[in-house]
Amino acid sequence: MDKENYLTVTALTQYIKRKFDVDPYLGRVYLVGEISNLRIRPHAHQYFSLKDDHAKINAIMFRSAFEKVKFTPETGMKVLVTGRLSVYEANGSYQIYIDSMQPDGVGALYQAYEQLKKKLSTEGLFTAPKQTLVRFPKRIAVITSPSGAVIRDIITTTRRRFPIAQLVLFPAQVQGNEAAKEITNRIQQVNELGSFDTIILGRGGGSIEDLWPFNEEQVARAIFASKIPIISSVGHETDTTIADLVADVRAATPTAAAELATPVLSEEIVYLSQRRTRIFNAFMNLLKKQRQSLNRLNQSYVFQDPRRLYEGYVQNIDYLNDKLVQSMTTNLNRYRNQLSETQQALILKSPANRIQQEKQTIDNLQRRMIRGIQMIFVTKSNELQHTVAALDYLSPLKIMGRGYSYVTEQGRVVKKVAELQTDAKIKLHLSDGTAQAKITEIEHGGLEND
Repeated sequence: MDKENYLTVTALTQYIKRKFDVDPYLGRVYLVGEISNLRIRPHAHQYFSLKDDHAKINAIMFRSAFEKVKFTPETGMKVLVTGRLSVYEANGSYQIYIDSMQPDGVGALYQAYEQLKKKLSTEGLFTAPKQTLVRFPKRIAVITSPSGAVIRDIITTTRRRFPIAQLVLFPAQVQGNEAAKEITNRIQQVNELGSFDTIILGRGGGSIEDLWPFNEEQVARAIFASKIPIISSVGHETDTTIADLVADVRAATPTAAAELATPVLSEEIVYLSQRRTRIFNAFMNLLKKQRQSLNRLNQSYVFQDPRRLYEGYVQNIDYLNDKLVQSMTTNLNRYRNQLSETQQALILKSPANRIQQEKQTIDNLQRRMIRGIQMIFVTKSNELQHTVAALDYLSPLKIMGRGYSYVTEQGRVVKKVAELQTDAKIKLHLSDGTAQAKITEIEHGGLEND
């Protein structure tokens, strides 16, 4: 076939673009889809994608049209757009040029992201105290794809900054259905080994679908449970995943993650050298000051003439000794005068005369007491004699001696005739003895008394 019949790529692309531009059905298209890969550029044209469950289309919204949007579009947001379809000649891809946009709810992935984010935030996984990175790590574990640019950037940065640190790659899928499980296993594996100071979890940029393994709950909980501090470097600076929120430190890029994990060895060596110089200079200055102080002490009069050190003390001791003797003499004389005055007062107030007077008083009281006791004894004796005589006068025996007696029956004193019965045996009690009697007759009616 003749070469002239072959089309160039440019010609074919221009032809297809022409077909798109003149097709009346593609001049005004109404689409519903979920925003993906949106990174808002202030005061500029916006480039992103629209997708659903089975397809994706690139989209562009010029600055003039984007400034008319009344809300802030976000990745994962479901929107309704109108625009025209055309072909971008540089790469031959078709895209939609959006004229207007309005929200139509949130996409499934974005909704799941927000729900998990809210759940983990409520549990405190985002606000829990973060672990501090080791300043001088010996071993750093890197969990990422072995074939991506992430590991190369981390290796390059680490070798440049801190080449004495050992980097160990734990290869893992960072995209796809099995990625989350593999990332979780790698985090657990590093913790079980326990010989690492820092973990870098890295992945390059991508859409929310590409980054979704880092939004899985199992990955978030593995990061939170890690005993080794984790630096998360997932996506670009504008991408924020659940892993970024749970990790101890978030880095915008893999290079930034390596910089956060390692110091600059040359700077640390310079810093240590400066510190050593400062310590040496400080020590020399201190030593110089101590030597100057020693020289001043050596030149002091204390060492030139040690006796001058205690001359003042000797003079002070002599002064105090004289003052002590004088004070003791004064006090002794004062106490002697007090003793003499006390002796004179005791002589004047001698108790001898008073003792003699008190003895006489005691003798008089003793004599008065004896006379009083005797008088009381006589009085009481007379009262006793009168009482005995009165008792003797009233004694029943005295009365019975004048011819009276009393009657008892079976040991009971008989007071009335009514208490007796005929033929009853009674006992007569007389002044000189008793007699037995028997009642033969009873007469009632007693003696009449005045």
